[in-house]
Amino acid sequence: QFMNVLEFAINMELEGEKYYIKQAENNNDNGLKNIFLTLAKDENDHAKILQNKSNNLPYELNNNDTLSETKNLFKGIKDFINEIKQTPEQLDLYRAALEKEKESIDLYEKLLSESTDDKSRDLFKFLINQEKDHYTTLDELVSQLNKCNDWVESAEFGLRPED
Repeated sequence: QFMNVLEFAINMELEGEKYYIKQAENNNDNGLKNIFLTLAKDENDHAKILQNKSNNLPYELNNNDTLSETKNLFKGIKDFINEIKQTPEQLDLYRAALEKEKESIDLYEKLLSESTDDKSRDLFKFLINQEKDHYTTLDELVSQLNKCNDWVESAEFGLRPED
């Protein structure tokens, strides 16, 4: 039972990695590429950790700085946000990714609540924090792009107050 859940979690992480790599390719010409590559690498790390756990092999929980790295990338986002060929479909994709991250968090919280040993508890706490960082990153991306879209729409179509 537990192994099936681990297998499911591993596949979920690998799917996430594939998704983020595809998004990196779609944004090859702008700063989002690095954000997506960072997220993809994290998901790959998570899959390896879970794989080792399921094979009773040692693994290390190395806290990375994904959130602070992506925060730095977002600092420059204003400069390239206009270059991003933003389509409603893409925003929907990012929102779907947010949902996926939420599912990961929920799964790891469930596994945490069912864990009976400290090593497992540490693992799931680690993964929950990592996925929450991803969630925050994507959330920020969606809200930045929304702001940009709102601004563009209101600038193009909105009524301007008379000076």
